[in-house]
Amino acid sequence: MNMDDALQTFIIEGRELLELMEEALLQVEQSPGDADLIAAIFRAAHTIKGSAGLFGLDHVVQFTHVAESVLDRVRSGKLAIDSQLVALFLGVRDHLGALLDCIAESREPDEEIHRSSQELGKQLRSYLEEVASPAEAKTDSADQNEVVDLADDGASTDNWHLSLRFGPDVLRNGMDPLAFIRYLGTFGRIDRIVTLADTVPALPNLDPEASYLGYELSFHSDADKSTIEGAFEFVRDDARIRILPPHSKISAYRKLIDEMPQDDMRLGEILVQCGTLTGPELDEALREQAAAAPPAKPIGEVLVEQQMVRPQVVEAALNKQKQVKEHKANEAGLIRVNAEKLDQHINLIGELIIATAGIGVTAQRQRISELMEAASLLSRLVEEIRDSALQLRMVPIGATFNKFQRVVRDVSRELGKDIRLEINGAETELDKTVVERIGDPLTHLVRNSMDHGIEPVEVRLARGKPEHGTVKLNAYHDSGNIVIEVSDDGGGLDRDRILKKAIDNGLVKPEQVLSDNEVYNLIFEAGLSTAEQVNNLSGRGVGMDVVRRNITALRGTVDIFSQAGEGTTMQIRLPLTLAIIDGFLVAVGNSSFVVPLDMVVECVELGSEESAAGRDHLNLRGEVLPFIRLKTLFDIQDPVASTRSDDVDSCDFEDTSAPREIAPGLDFLLQPAKRENVVVVQYAGHRAGLVVDNLLGEFQTVIRPLGNVFAGLEGMSGFTILGTGQVALILDVPGLVRRVVRQDGRVNSTPTYSLSA
Repeated sequence: MNMDDALQTFIIEGRELLELMEEALLQVEQSPGDADLIAAIFRAAHTIKGSAGLFGLDHVVQFTHVAESVLDRVRSGKLAIDSQLVALFLGVRDHLGALLDCIAESREPDEEIHRSSQELGKQLRSYLEEVASPAEAKTDSADQNEVVDLADDGASTDNWHLSLRFGPDVLRNGMDPLAFIRYLGTFGRIDRIVTLADTVPALPNLDPEASYLGYELSFHSDADKSTIEGAFEFVRDDARIRILPPHSKISAYRKLIDEMPQDDMRLGEILVQCGTLTGPELDEALREQAAAAPPAKPIGEVLVEQQMVRPQVVEAALNKQKQVKEHKANEAGLIRVNAEKLDQHINLIGELIIATAGIGVTAQRQRISELMEAASLLSRLVEEIRDSALQLRMVPIGATFNKFQRVVRDVSRELGKDIRLEINGAETELDKTVVERIGDPLTHLVRNSMDHGIEPVEVRLARGKPEHGTVKLNAYHDSGNIVIEVSDDGGGLDRDRILKKAIDNGLVKPEQVLSDNEVYNLIFEAGLSTAEQVNNLSGRGVGMDVVRRNITALRGTVDIFSQAGEGTTMQIRLPLTLAIIDGFLVAVGNSSFVVPLDMVVECVELGSEESAAGRDHLNLRGEVLPFIRLKTLFDIQDPVASTRSDDVDSCDFEDTSAPREIAPGLDFLLQPAKRENVVVVQYAGHRAGLVVDNLLGEFQTVIRPLGNVFAGLEGMSGFTILGTGQVALILDVPGLVRRVVRQDGRVNSTPTYSLSA
């Protein structure tokens, strides 16, 4: 095993554990009596400490050990968890994250990190230095006596006994047995250790990369068995580890002697050398060895019947064992893949799609049935590969949403408001790239809702609202897009104040008449802020313009819905993926365009009356459907007749420069050979039509971004390459629909005028 790879794995898993710790800390603040959450926090800290010890990261081990000791007191019920302690451990979590960043960047912690470590360590030790009350001391004594009573025939030592037999390949796998033994010293004391070299072969047969030694230890520690077992977490599958607690029954030592490869007398002597067993106890163990028989019942039932443990303990142990097995089963089905390799995989599939389209065009031209069938099969297989590859990049947005629990907690305390976060649709999946880039815009929207949206407590009470405000995060799929909503139950946007600020800043002329939605969208203009005073969160008029710019860069849009006194909703619409989509190919003149297939509702033929009258709307089954002519929008000229031999078999062309006389009754020959078609698209609940010349069918589209020269070009979101090698522009349906809505306010509304049938 490459140790650099192992260290990278430790860093990745450490950051995941810190996220779990933060999530559990935020939840336990609301449910301080939840033992599962407390145990999850403890396990995260313990695992990080144990892993850091394997790599010799002593500064991480020392800091985490103090935090783990405090958590152990919380877990045992000797220390109550409250908001102050949660805040402290959130600081511990951030500090551990900073230490991991230093390790990842191969640099030493700076002076600021050292000061933070000392300050946090001082606060943590203050919880450990508190003197236990007499009641606690009595309870501890009673627990100790209970253990002695249950093990009335146990050994006299107060130490744990550890029997370690590392596998021969442990060194090859990058693990050092001595590192595990040294790590024990971070939370206990090794009183005696006996090294066994019975299995070491003669020098000619010795493999320098193999491990042959065994160890028997007498270990003194206040830690519990799970903590000691956790020290060997990374070598559990490549070693034989036996741990016997203090005051264990003689039968436990006898079982240990039976399981070890050394002969009974030899191992018994080793136990005596460690101080684990005295001479008389060894004799008793050996005498009873022959009479010992395995229990016919499950070990849990036997222990309960002998009143050695309580039934609840057995049940908890079985549940824990089940969880461990399920966790290992889940881990066995997962594999970590470098994100760059996955991006390269998607890019190659995009090139494969383009090449497959070229093969399909060639097959159509050659009209060879076998070639056409093979091209069709290849296209279908490539489509399945594309869908499978895109699924690899899809991740739930819940991980991003959960990070805002911490944001809401910290900002609400800074503002002096009681604000809670509600999350819905956390299981909704979208492209990993989108998830990574949407975090910052969402953070600003959430903070803005808390600062500007949620009113102070006295205002909320006066309006009949509950004392605590609520910010909601919601995600769902709609028409091939993912919709993310940031809502609050605050006072809503002040239309008059926004408009006045915009006029004062010269963004709007006083005589302009704007709709509510146009006024609300002014908050995305740079330099516009309605805050009465500047604070750490807002008031300088920067941020919201960056939000819109970042969302637009993801080919998304943001809309605002607000009601005075009720609250505001910021609605973000984003494409599910930024790489490959299913498209609908259309033609206008000699130009080709791609419409995202998920936004296509239907296709209808444009009637002769609508076409001749030059209208911008049609009657679609009793509803008004406004439309845009792409030929007019992009100033596309009518195609010129082609004389290429591959377009026609044989034609004789005559001079058409002179006017032609048409016999009466044959004037229909002057009409176009085909009627225009309307592609009905839908976005954000609005429908519109796109008038095109020809419908060419579905088309797998590899999205290519437009260059900087075409940045901001209205109606275009990218381009793709067809199988013929030609370029087709990808239509920006959201932008076109908004254009239609601005031009015609009657979209999806009941008409106030009559339309001819």
